[in-house]
Amino acid sequence: MITTGKFFYKVDESEGERASNSYLMSLVAIVAGLPLPIINLLATFIFYLGNRKSTPFVRWHCTQALFSQLSLVIINSIGFWWTMSMIVGANSLSNDYIGYMIVLLSFNLGEFIATIYTAIQTRKGIHVKWWFYGDFSDAMIKD
Repeated sequence: MITTGKFFYKVDESEGERASNSYLMSLVAIVAGLPLPIINLLATFIFYLGNRKSTPFVRWHCTQALFSQLSLVIINSIGFWWTMSMIVGANSLSNDYIGYMIVLLSFNLGEFIATIYTAIQTRKGIHVKWWFYGDFSDAMIKD
């Protein structure tokens, strides 16, 4: 679930653009990182490091984007290594694998759509808080 609303101060246009870029980083990195899920996390982390002294709005959204990419890397890495073990013959195709891949694809598609939506909204200065990740961002950014 995604909630939108106002941040605790009026966000100017440059802040909205930088906050939006924190989500776009992961989308741009998909081109290079599709086979290796860690690339998206690294791109988002580098952007986060570059903006950790920025305004609260930008830091908050960089943090939320980083948390979402972290969980995505974990889920995608499990799927990647499970697939690799099947290719080398250590495991065979099972209902568990098929179920996990359906969940993995659903999660990736949902995160992709949410990222695009959030990038558009934050560019407008609208505060978008994702379920689960938003609470972690609130705990990390206390300005």
